[in-house]
Amino acid sequence: MSNLSYLAQSAFPLVWLLVPALGAFVRTRRAPSSRQALETWQRWWAIGAFGCGSLWMTVAFLGAPDVMATAIGFDRTPFMSEIAFANLGLAVMGFLAASASARERITIGLGGGMFLWGALAGHVYQWFVNGDHSPGNTGGVLVNDLLIPAVMITLAVRSQRLERATPRPATQAAAV
Repeated sequence: MSNLSYLAQSAFPLVWLLVPALGAFVRTRRAPSSRQALETWQRWWAIGAFGCGSLWMTVAFLGAPDVMATAIGFDRTPFMSEIAFANLGLAVMGFLAASASARERITIGLGGGMFLWGALAGHVYQWFVNGDHSPGNTGGVLVNDLLIPAVMITLAVRSQRLERATPRPATQAAAV
């Protein structure tokens, strides 16, 4: 594999971080409030990084299992179907997070984090213990596995704090 090919394959997963970040950045340049900007960031992240990124992994593991096996440095196994359907679950959670409350987004981020952070630990283990430097085991996938749930949780916690810090209008306060 050439260096350029290795770099492209290793960096490709970063698309699922960069596109939502750029989209949210462009969309929030003129946001009327920090609350609306934060909501936009959360939706872009939920749909783009969590939803579409995980759906892509589902399609890749089900549609091209031999390519994915080579990319991660393993032989093809039935376990790859389990990875595909775990990613499908993450995709569904990501799409649902687009319209979820801050608390639900924290829960979705934690649930996704358990899978993705476990995968991150597995990638690092394979890298250092078994010398697996395959593009699907190192590089962009490590960044994705770490940041996708971490950013979702961070944005949702920030949203929750903003909700608590912002006084409710008098009509809402009286209704409670």
